Amino acid sequence: MTEHQPPASRSTEDTTAYDAVVLAGGGARRLGGVDKPGVRVGGRALLDRVLAACADARRTVVVAEPRETARPVLWAREDPPGGGPLAALGAGLRHSTAELVLVASADLPFLDTGTVRRLRDALRTGGADGAQLIDAEGRAQPLVAVYRAAALRRGLASVTEERGGLTGLPLRLLTAGLHLTRVPDPVAAFDCDTWDDIAIARARIREHGHVLDEWISAVKDELGIELDVDTGVLLDLARDAAHNVARPAAPLTTFLVGYAAAQAKGGPQEVAEAARKAAALALRWSEEDTKAPGKPDAAPDATPDTRPDAG
Repeated sequence: MTEHQPPASRSTEDTTAYDAVVLAGGGARRLGGVDKPGVRVGGRALLDRVLAACADARRTVVVAEPRETARPVLWAREDPPGGGPLAALGAGLRHSTAELVLVASADLPFLDTGTVRRLRDALRTGGADGAQLIDAEGRAQPLVAVYRAAALRRGLASVTEERGGLTGLPLRLLTAGLHLTRVPDPVAAFDCDTWDDIAIARARIREHGHVLDEWISAVKDELGIELDVDTGVLLDLARDAAHNVARPAAPLTTFLVGYAAAQAKGGPQEVAEAARKAAALALRWSEEDTKAPGKPDAAPDATPDTRPDAG
């Protein structure tokens, strides 16, 4: 990493739109040569977890042999295959046209959209060529970073000219010539190189503070749902239905709320409104059950029945 002065500020640059290049073609020697991008953590393949983190990318390029993924991507391959991360990056970058590029490996179980956003935001206030995550040991992670595409292309061209190609070369030959800013995030920077790492990741997502969000994300991926909703609203609804009606009413009610919102082709607001109505109904249901004996079963503003045979 060089210490030269950064170039002039690029305040007019669009730091919202970006492309993603995901490197998923490594040999996984420390995992015994297993298909590492396909290893599951929390029921989802590692590659799919990374793809979820960059779901808002304008274009996502995965450098590897094509496979089934949770969402559509553009596939690329370095020539020859297995030429290393620098060659893979060059192959992926050829399909990118955005000014900013997220570069990520396919073994990051805890990378999320918020972290990708923070990396992009880190480039707004200065003229750095890129922003890299820093892991728990204070090491910069070049394969979980957002770069300016122009800087990457200049660097790749320089390495190619000096070395005659990119095959088999380490990433540090590229990043050493870039001005980079650091963004500490030991969790998102955690990568899975060994089976011990996989075990740690699998254990962490089952901790109390993470398991619910992880499960919801996994279900949405499995069902192809991109809707973000307030889980607290749905949990409150489930509690109200279980407490005021009957315990089995909780899952059935939340299902019906989701179905109603889907039928209306709605978003989070429609889910919240349907949940509000169902929660109010559950409360009315409970109030009826707790009335004093003999109390008339009528709404407070109901007109009294004055028919001759009333009562």
